[in-house]
Amino acid sequence: MPDLAILDKAVEALMQCHQAQGSLVVLTGAGVSKESGIPTFRDAQTGLWANYKAEDLATREGFLSNPAMVWDWYDFRRNSVWQAEPNPAHHALVDLESLFPAFTLITQNIDNLHQRAGSQCVLELHGNIFRYKCLERNHPVSLDLLADSEASPPHCPVCNAWVRPDVVWFGEMLPPKVLDRAFDAAAHATLMLIVGTSGVVHPAASLPQLAKEAGATVIEINPELSALTPFVVDYFLQGPAAMVLPELQSALTRRLVALEGSHG
Repeated sequence: MPDLAILDKAVEALMQCHQAQGSLVVLTGAGVSKESGIPTFRDAQTGLWANYKAEDLATREGFLSNPAMVWDWYDFRRNSVWQAEPNPAHHALVDLESLFPAFTLITQNIDNLHQRAGSQCVLELHGNIFRYKCLERNHPVSLDLLADSEASPPHCPVCNAWVRPDVVWFGEMLPPKVLDRAFDAAAHATLMLIVGTSGVVHPAASLPQLAKEAGATVIEINPELSALTPFVVDYFLQGPAAMVLPELQSALTRRLVALEGSHG
């Protein structure tokens, strides 16, 4: 349960952002997905996959060494992710987006749950496990085509290279256009909301610092203090995102309704 006095101050900061028609930028991490039952990359290495290293499963070198194994690993992960449902934190972010015309959701997650919940403006820093591209030239490959293929992995219909998941593997650069948009959003944020991220994975972890330097208020929701908390966070709301974020959104909505009523 978050501290009610801090919750009230966080709501007031959101109110000020709303009244100023400012920009709300949200950064989400694995903690949000975990509350939908999606294990982190390390936690997913169970059962048949327990003895494999990350270097075997999520690098270009690992894929080239054993493409069938890596393809099967991502099939396993994709199927487990598909069974998950958006949780109340995802839905609260959809409601927040409806309140702020200038809204950007930046996520480190690859599970598509923000979009399934209804979020519109989503920047996926690490890709999406439900998208595919070819290994050599990044040609996009549709799920329909993959469903018709018996190869493991399938081949690109354009250049015949192997098809891979459109996610960022270890050692790879983040998608430049997405990253540029994320940095631009952070640099122009009036308020940044951090949810469920450890704050240790860069360059995502540098976004709140950039927002803070540009004058933004920073609110964090996490079960425990993160690497960012002591340096950039103005209001820390402790607790699981699926509980705290809906509470924050509901309190803001009540304040906005009351304000409209007083003006009516």
